[in-house]
Amino acid sequence: MKGKTCIITGATDGIGFEAAARLGALGARLILVGRNRAKGEDALKRLTARVPGVVAEMHFADLSRRADIMRLAPDLLQSAPRIDVLLNNAGALFTRREVTEDGLERTFALNHMGYFLLTHLLRDRIIASAPARIVNVASEAHRKATLDFTDLQNARHYDGIETYRRSKLCNILFTRELSRQLQGTGVTANALHPGFVASRFGDNNHGLFRVALALTKGFMAISVARGAETPVYVASSAELEGISGRYFDKCRERVPNAAAQNDQDAVRLWRESFALAGLPALS
Repeated sequence: MKGKTCIITGATDGIGFEAAARLGALGARLILVGRNRAKGEDALKRLTARVPGVVAEMHFADLSRRADIMRLAPDLLQSAPRIDVLLNNAGALFTRREVTEDGLERTFALNHMGYFLLTHLLRDRIIASAPARIVNVASEAHRKATLDFTDLQNARHYDGIETYRRSKLCNILFTRELSRQLQGTGVTANALHPGFVASRFGDNNHGLFRVALALTKGFMAISVARGAETPVYVASSAELEGISGRYFDKCRERVPNAAAQNDQDAVRLWRESFALAGLPALS
């Protein structure tokens, strides 16, 4: 990874921070994205202490907000003459339904639309940097999900866990169609499951859900270090050169569920996302 530039979202803690540290230790230049300025500045201090000599910078944006992404992308392009790896990692689960200023349900906005819009805005630079990789952090949670295109915003019935599952299915469908569109460019796109990680994931919620999640993490979760292994593998391993459109777990390829292999749904989700992002109409 020496001399390569990696953009990593959700990089202030958890597997995003751990992946950044490992890629930095391999020689990559790091351009990190976080939402909270204080946490971001602290993350940079921890990163430089852990990886002496690492070249890293932090940018700030709420990736559930279109305006923030539209502001962030030009800043990233200015900072990165080339982009060798885009690691879309930022995500969350919300037990209560929230709507963003763009009129989108927040889980869908952050977990899917954040990946979609940022990737679109950086796409030409990534292609110009080929060979390059786009890595999308999804989840095994997708296996129990199906998409309802008449209710992508989960307005009729909201369940936080089910909505999260659907967003992770969106990640894999997005990766599938993105990979198809990138054929012949030298850019690969793959999705992955990092594992059920003992990070701060879900701690933004309150009440019984947070208590139950904390207990579950205590019994079942893997360490952040282990959780970062698959993202780093997909982002950097020579074994995956030219491999695209796949889904990985524990540093091995796995077959996602049938819903995640539906090419018609992948194309439809792409078109719906294009419209929701306020981008020019597709031909």
